[in-house]
Amino acid sequence: MCLHLLTPYKAALDQMTTAPQKKLIRILLADNHTLVRTGLRALLQNIEGIQVVAEAGDGREALHMIEVHQPDVVLMDIAMPEMNGLEATARVVKEHPQVRVIILSMHANEEYVLQALRAGAVGYVLKDAGLDELELALRASVQGETYLSPAVSKHVISEYVRRVGEESSSLKQLTSRQREILQLIAEGRTTKEIADSLYISVKTVETHRMQLMKRLDIHDIAGLVRYAIKAGLVLPDT
Repeated sequence: MCLHLLTPYKAALDQMTTAPQKKLIRILLADNHTLVRTGLRALLQNIEGIQVVAEAGDGREALHMIEVHQPDVVLMDIAMPEMNGLEATARVVKEHPQVRVIILSMHANEEYVLQALRAGAVGYVLKDAGLDELELALRASVQGETYLSPAVSKHVISEYVRRVGEESSSLKQLTSRQREILQLIAEGRTTKEIADSLYISVKTVETHRMQLMKRLDIHDIAGLVRYAIKAGLVLPDT
């Protein structure tokens, strides 16, 4: 795996763009803030060879848009309702391995970076990055490389390598559906709202909740919410 970190943007871009033929990079924007998506689309229109083909407001919609538009790269926010960017990234990697995911976040928190890499993201770019950096991340991703913003501490890499071989966390031991329901519980959704959102019965939601509590050894909703926040499924202010 080749990793771009603290590489001078201009030199790296010059090296990447000397290829004889630049393939059009098709982008999906996944962020629950319309203004953020609009701003990103406007910025990316200024980069030759890059095209925004679709937008999504949450992880579940992003998965649907990938099916429809088959992008090369997804620029994915972390804190989104319904399905967060980390869970969506894991699903993209499993269901659409040809699609590359770059997390675009305002959070430089080490744990989020590590979780993004574990989920299969090939890049982590902060939202205050410049356009040159974003372009570098996009071009690196389609060339099979991994990019981290320079603002993300170097020790994140060594910490990630150290943790890769460790035993799976309790979060990883949950099924995809259980993680999805856990996020919705932590977002304050009622059992009925969760059932309607996922097109399942109230009884099924209650069964999943009981299984969650048993597997995590947590015995109340408040405990599930605290766990979800600690695990990065939701942010404290979500």
